[in-house]
Amino acid sequence: MPLRKDIWRPAIVGAPIANIIAKGSIEGFARHWLPPMESFRFMADPFGLWRDGRLHVFVEGYDYRDRVGWIEALVYDADYALIERGPALIEPFHLSYPYVFEADGETWMLPEAHKSGRLTLYRAREFPYRWEAAHVIAVDHVPIDATPLFHDGRWWLFYTSADAEEDKTGALYVAHADRLTGPWTPHPANPVRRDPAGSRPGGTPFVRDGRITLPVQDCSATYGGAISPLVIDRLTPEVFSATLGKPLRAPADAAPFVEGLHTLSGAGDITLVDMKRTELSLHGLSIQLGERIRREIRKRR
Repeated sequence: MPLRKDIWRPAIVGAPIANIIAKGSIEGFARHWLPPMESFRFMADPFGLWRDGRLHVFVEGYDYRDRVGWIEALVYDADYALIERGPALIEPFHLSYPYVFEADGETWMLPEAHKSGRLTLYRAREFPYRWEAAHVIAVDHVPIDATPLFHDGRWWLFYTSADAEEDKTGALYVAHADRLTGPWTPHPANPVRRDPAGSRPGGTPFVRDGRITLPVQDCSATYGGAISPLVIDRLTPEVFSATLGKPLRAPADAAPFVEGLHTLSGAGDITLVDMKRTELSLHGLSIQLGERIRREIRKRR
């Protein structure tokens, strides 16, 4: 049987994240696609920082042949022309969701790395291509897509759990700390939310009128089918309450990437997204068969 695979492609959208959520769509805003990848490879999970008039975009790079993601950096000028690109972080384990941010006079990256069994905070040594492991953030579970936010005088961390398959897309956890490096205290109501339509973080939260809006993935029909705004009505070390808004989906004019949208990350006046198409071919089946054969060979050695 042929094999279906998700192929993601990020884009730069010419509007702030709050404007996109208010409109409920990325349709109608200027869009600049990141470069395409070769067959059965993709880029996903884009996050960005502006520095010295340049937009630095960090993405997961992924190849179905080895299934170990890495983090790549792409640098754009103010007109969104690609200047340079290269690997930013490679580890023996899978990396994705490279949440980049600035705090305490440093530039940080908090990538998803649950295959390592922990959550590691990296510090930029030479931005954007050299990073060093700085701290391990310990919470109640091994986190997936951990998303930090400094709000009301403390750090908050939103994440899902790698401990149970259904929790990876269907349960939201929260922790808080006085300092980015911890110690972190899990919320007593964890998981604060159970719903595959709106629990797994999917981008950068922002605060408007004192309330946090957290982009979350709608995985009710398919992984990364859409992004919904989760408006957090109340958040304290003891209380969590939130309201889920309507999902934002890939627009028709993004064809063929119209089967999913699972990142919405703001960077000043622009927002980064990624959209999905599925690829169905015998080539994909041969990749999976080759991978299985290589695994069997390694076992017998």
